[in-house]
Amino acid sequence: MANAINAFLPEIGTIIKVIDETPTIKSLQVVLDDQGRMRSFRFEPGQVAQLSIFGAGEATFVINSPPTRVEYLQFSVMKAGEVTERIHQCKEGDLVGVRGPLGNWFPYEDMKGKDIYFIGGGIGMAPLRTLLLFMLDNRKDYGAITLLYGARSPQDLCYQEELKEWEARDDMELILTVDREFPAWDKRVGLVPNVLKELAPSPKGKIAITCGPPIMIRFTLQALAELGYKDEQVITTLERRMKCGIGLCGRCNIGTRYVCVDGPVFSLAQLKKLPPEL
Repeated sequence: MANAINAFLPEIGTIIKVIDETPTIKSLQVVLDDQGRMRSFRFEPGQVAQLSIFGAGEATFVINSPPTRVEYLQFSVMKAGEVTERIHQCKEGDLVGVRGPLGNWFPYEDMKGKDIYFIGGGIGMAPLRTLLLFMLDNRKDYGAITLLYGARSPQDLCYQEELKEWEARDDMELILTVDREFPAWDKRVGLVPNVLKELAPSPKGKIAITCGPPIMIRFTLQALAELGYKDEQVITTLERRMKCGIGLCGRCNIGTRYVCVDGPVFSLAQLKKLPPEL
């Protein structure tokens, strides 16, 4: 269970490592300067935090290091605006603010004993990474684990070194795809939803978890429905317009729900109860 926090006050942290994941995505590993606070920081897979760049503002990102590995907090950031542009300029040793953890998390307790099918696209691998690593660190609690991950091109695939590690493991299956043919690419070619339909994983005893660009999620949900997955078997995440992180500004509301408080993790059954604003 996540620890009690003052959601208005950021903790000061130091960037200890910057990783160039793709031409537009960087991962920052951050350690809170207050060592006691760092030791006591508790979060669940799928929760988010507000990352502050002093003088530029703050933005919401999933904590994509797992709670089973607490040496640092990792955030993967796609360059997409003023704040993310400033984040991409950060260097090792720079100070940032961390406000969190916020939101809900993947219902991993309910998934115990079931097969898990991850379906990710591009930066959407970030929230999937935290749950995947958590499950690999608690491997005996889960059935077969499969990851289908795609991007526009090979260089747009995040976590390249970990992809090699996951591909070499004998206790999970990794399936990589890119949108079109590329020189020296010897793996699958095709959009993620289309590859999913080709693979046609059975829904029996399985939970499907998907995250990626909105258009990918939309067609992935359709593909899962065609394959016979029930709404309760499908989980996704939303990071829609989150600003304050605590449900006050109203920027991320969908009807009476707030993505920052009631999400960002939702089952498809829960999403279908919300107004058609997505």
